[in-house]
Amino acid sequence: MIKERLISLDVFRGFTILLMTIVNNPGSWATVYPPLLHSDWNGCTPTDLVFPFFIFIMGVAVSFAMPTKNFDSTTFNKILIRSLRMFCLGMFFNFFGKIQLFGLDGIPLLIGRIIITISVGYALMGSFNARVKTYLAIGIFVTFLCLAYSGIEAYQDVRLPGVLQRIGIVYFVISLLYLKTRLKTQIIVASTILLAYWAIMTLIPVPGIGLANLDKETNLASWMDSIFLKNHVWAVTKTWDPEGILSTIPAIASGIIGLLIGQLLNRPIPKLEIVKKMGIAGIILIILGLLWSIVFPLNKSLWTSSFVLYTSGIATLSLTIFYYAIDVANYKNWTKLLLVWGVNPMIVFFFSEIIPQALEMIQFQNPEIPSEQINLQNYLYHFWIAPVFNNPMTASLAGALIYVTIWSFILRLFYKHQLIFKV
Repeated sequence: MIKERLISLDVFRGFTILLMTIVNNPGSWATVYPPLLHSDWNGCTPTDLVFPFFIFIMGVAVSFAMPTKNFDSTTFNKILIRSLRMFCLGMFFNFFGKIQLFGLDGIPLLIGRIIITISVGYALMGSFNARVKTYLAIGIFVTFLCLAYSGIEAYQDVRLPGVLQRIGIVYFVISLLYLKTRLKTQIIVASTILLAYWAIMTLIPVPGIGLANLDKETNLASWMDSIFLKNHVWAVTKTWDPEGILSTIPAIASGIIGLLIGQLLNRPIPKLEIVKKMGIAGIILIILGLLWSIVFPLNKSLWTSSFVLYTSGIATLSLTIFYYAIDVANYKNWTKLLLVWGVNPMIVFFFSEIIPQALEMIQFQNPEIPSEQINLQNYLYHFWIAPVFNNPMTASLAGALIYVTIWSFILRLFYKHQLIFKV
């Protein structure tokens, strides 16, 4: 049994994926309005809300996807393979720019990479029977790991963690937790995770460094990434990963809070009562997060316990507003744009990671500096978009909005023809 879709949840998801697309695709990373950038370390900008919103939304959606708790080997396999498919999609983003084919370069290499991308995308998002899905997901996962640790130079520093990888792990854990436990146990598990993570990060000394600390490079999460992931971390940080091993644990609590809200939405009580309870829960979570941040700062890279509570509180209040406006007050005429984004997030996520890398591979002579090459992405921005605006930050935002507009037309066509891509 699958419960009817909650329109407000789809709209909230659409808002989140649209915001993600804007912040991930500026015209130029050199000139971006501060709210559209992540916090350098401690703190929380609007951009820092995107990832925890996704995990919260996924938690809410679990209870709607499985309103009847029926746990057996078939259900477990579905959850495992869906998690693995998400994990593999995330890994492929990191492999795309590393793929080498028979010494090819330039456009021929790009064509080869696109063919592989379409093949992998179809294998991981296509509709197959359970056995084929299992074989494909496991086969692709093992292939990626073998390449990463093969000693082949092109893959020796390929990143293994990532956004979809973390989402896949959290989905697996909270789905099993939802099917096997009651509400009280879920609350206890989330609370234990947050308290234990705070204790681990602030009390346990860091091997080879000294006292526990929450600084870049020297905290326990960073040390663990450097030991177990070695070179396979985010290229910007080099020694640790913002979606690393230890910081994935509190992200599970973000998913559980979403799971709790989802079960509240499924309760057979008046909708206005649900709105009231969600609103109160959101405010309490925000206050608790801000209070805890005094001793355990808000930090997305570390996914601190205070960050979990604070962002989950904002997510809860945001969903409360959408739920009241759409499902209670029945104001739905304005939702179409966000809805077409919300029902098809995976295809946007997948190709938004691939397209910029593909555009960077298309290079030709720079019209202004004939001795230099310029890639297609930079050419389109610097010669078509930037000259229209006096403020470089506005130009950069305009580049992102143009990209969003193009995707909106594509997603509207998909929605019209009922094409929904899932893992």
